[in-house]
Amino acid sequence: MKNTMRHKGFIGSIHYSPENECFHGRIEGIDDLVSFEGRSVDELKKSFQEAVEDYLELCRTTGKALA
Repeated sequence: MKNTMRHKGFIGSIHYSPENECFHGRIEGIDDLVSFEGRSVDELKKSFQEAVEDYLELCRTTGKALA
C-alpha cells in the first residue's frame, strides 16, 4: 500500500493518527513545511489539493522558485 497522493506533480505523505482519528500529511520534496489533514479520505484529498494550490499561489506571489 502506498501512503502518498499526488497533485500537480507534488507528492503528499499520508499518516493516520488513531488517537485523533484523523489522517494527516505533508507535501514532500519542498524546502517548506506544508501540512494538511482530514477525518475522511475525501476530506484528506481536498485538504491536500488545497495545500498544493495555496503553496503554488504563495510561490507566485513571493517569487519563490519551485523545488
